[in-house]
Amino acid sequence: MDELKILKQRMEKERPVEWSNFPDINLYKDQVVAYLKRQLIHLESEGQLTPAMISNYVKDKLLPKADGKKYGKKHLAVLTEISLLKQVLTVRDMGVLLQEDAQENNPEIFYNNFVAILDKALSRTASKIDENADEEDVFDLALEFAIESYCAKLACENLIGLMKE
Repeated sequence: MDELKILKQRMEKERPVEWSNFPDINLYKDQVVAYLKRQLIHLESEGQLTPAMISNYVKDKLLPKADGKKYGKKHLAVLTEISLLKQVLTVRDMGVLLQEDAQENNPEIFYNNFVAILDKALSRTASKIDENADEEDVFDLALEFAIESYCAKLACENLIGLMKE
């Protein structure tokens, strides 16, 4: 199936930009929204970032306030992290993983580690996709991914619970 080939290729190749490749100039909120659409694979339609969401992340203390009305590299990094993590975690649980002190100490190191972990996970997932799979194989693989997602989420929630204690 061509769709499987495209999915596999995207999962193998598409990655968020490296810290050094973030724009050198600060961006306005609408520019940030447009930029983040290109930053992650899943942000094509469902789950797209909006200006209101950015404001809410600031209110929830997940994202630092803008510098004036502009957002820099640190903001783009955190919004990339939030955009991915919000697919599986609550805002409260994201807050535990994206603690201010982890971000404040060195957001570049934190982001680079985040992207390295994402790269490994995407590569591992892509390696399981058989471009020549038939419908039954696709069903089994989708079920396997769903069950793995459940198990990983369960483990993550428990680990976050331990971190909160």
